[in-house]
Formats: sequence, structure tokens, C-alpha cells
Amino acid sequence: MKTFLKILAALAVVVLLVAACGYAYMMFAFPKVPAAPANVKFDNSPERLARGEYLVKHVVGCTECHSERDWTKFSGPAKEGTRGAGGQKFDLGPAGAVYAKNITPAGIGSWTDGELVRAVTQGVSKDGTPLFPVMPYPHFGNMSEDDVHAVLAYIRTLKAIEQGPLPARQLNFPLNLIVRTIPAPNTYKQKPSPSDKVAYGKYMTDAALCSDCHTPIDEQGTPLPGMDFAGGMEILETGYRVRTANITPDANTGIGSWTEQQFIDKFKTFETATNNTLAEHERAQNTPMPITAYSGMTREDLSAIYAYLRTLKPVTNRVDKFPDAK
Repeated sequence: MKTFLKILAALAVVVLLVAACGYAYMMFAFPKVPAAPANVKFDNSPERLARGEYLVKHVVGCTECHSERDWTKFSGPAKEGTRGAGGQKFDLGPAGAVYAKNITPAGIGSWTDGELVRAVTQGVSKDGTPLFPVMPYPHFGNMSEDDVHAVLAYIRTLKAIEQGPLPARQLNFPLNLIVRTIPAPNTYKQKPSPSDKVAYGKYMTDAALCSDCHTPIDEQGTPLPGMDFAGGMEILETGYRVRTANITPDANTGIGSWTEQQFIDKFKTFETATNNTLAEHERAQNTPMPITAYSGMTREDLSAIYAYLRTLKPVTNRVDKFPDAK
């Protein structure tokens, strides 16, 4: 019996040693990305800042995530005095929670341009912490280098907002280790010419992160096969259950019957939206999609996105978008 117990104890020690070595390897070997480039300097010309402002305000959504949103208003605009200051919680269920950081100069003023580029395109913070991909660095790493630099140059111009300490993220095992393996060297893409409407539309669709919300995922966060852009992802940000729409060209359950003009008008209708407080019954049909921000996209860019979406595989998936609005 004593021999048996000694064997068990020895096995336990071996298991602990293996686990400790594995943990040490994960902590030191990952994330596998290059050091922040030291030679990056953003172009602060009026033209580049204007491009960055357009992308930030109407396409990539930086300040929609890095602000506290007011869900008593349609489309959840940023609360006064919080634009870029962070604090928004992203609940990951049993896996934990992450919080948007302060990206005003009060939060990132000490970062070099290269450190910002690495964080946004490769997913590694100034101090080497791997970012959870609710920060969509895999998308931004596939944008053109010029556009990424324009976005970050504009972010540098935001009003500095001092913010108290934000909650630390909570990533439970094994996600706290898995997150270290996700960052990777980025591959900038060339921005297609707007004359190549479908290719340019795909570029803008990716930049606007449409697939992140309109493609349903499983419990591990993996996109469901064959369901690209088919909608049905459930989002609870507004305080009510909201499911994203099917935006594939399926004629019955998607946007297959929409004309280009109808698609563009869906956005442009909200270009002059009021900032009125919603009644309680209206809040059950509020949208987490920042469509009031997207409404500022040019008609040409919206037209290109429509052209690209029309090339997708139609998927039949009827979505009850507002299940709590009964």
C-alpha cells in the first residue's frame, strides 16, 4: 500500500512539473509577434487626418467600442464626455469579461506610433500583454497600411479624457492561455481601387467588421460553417436580446430582394437621426449596431458594400431580431 501511495505521489509531482513547464512555455514563448517597429511615424497632413476621421467616425468603430454607450438613445451613441475614454464591458459569459481601454491621449499618450500599430494590427499591448480579439486586430491587420496609419493619426487628436483605473480583464482558464496564441504578424493588404467595386466593397465590409456581428458563432466563439453573414448572433448590450440580421442575398430571409437604393437608404435615413430618449417599449427594439455612425459613410462606399454582399452565398436563415419586443 505504501509503495502504491509513493507511486501516486510521484505521478502527481510529475504532472505538476509538466503543467508548470507548459505554463512557463506559454508565458515566455507567446505571443509570437515582432517587437514594435521603431521607425513608424504617422503622417499628420490634413488629408490623412481627414481620411482617419472618416474611417473612425463612420467605418471602423473605434470610438463606438472605446466609449460608454447610452442605450436610452437609438443606436447607443457615446455618453457625453466618454468618447474614446474606454470602460465599456464586453461580457464573455463563463469565459470572463474584458473592458475597452482609454484610447484618448490621456490613455495612450506615452505610446509610440509603432506600439500603437502593433496593438491595432497584431494584438499586443505596449507592455507585451496579448489583446483579446474582441479588439478586432485580425481585421485591422488586413487593412492597408495607409488607412491604419490614418486611423491612428486621427485617434491621436481626440480630446484627452482622464479616467480612473478601469477594471482589469478577467479571462478564465483555458482562455487566459489561449489568448496568448492568437496574436500574429499582420499582413497589410492593398486597398483596391473603388473602380473595382466588388473588391473595394469587400475591403470596406471587412474594415466595418460586418462579419463579426452578422456571422453566428458557437460556444467557443468559432463562426458556424456555412453561415457567413447569415445573422442570428444574439447580443445583450442594449439590455434586451437582439439578434443580428441575415445580410446574405437570400431573397426570403436576407437582403436578396433589396435594391441598391433601398440598401443605401437604410443607412442614410439615420444621417439626421434625433437624439431623443427612447420610451421603454422602444428600447426592446433598440439596435447595438452603430447605424447612426455608419450613416455617415459615403453613398459610393455603401454602394460598394452592397455590391460585395450580393456576391455572397445566399443562406436561408429567418431571424427573430427582437425576441423581447412582445
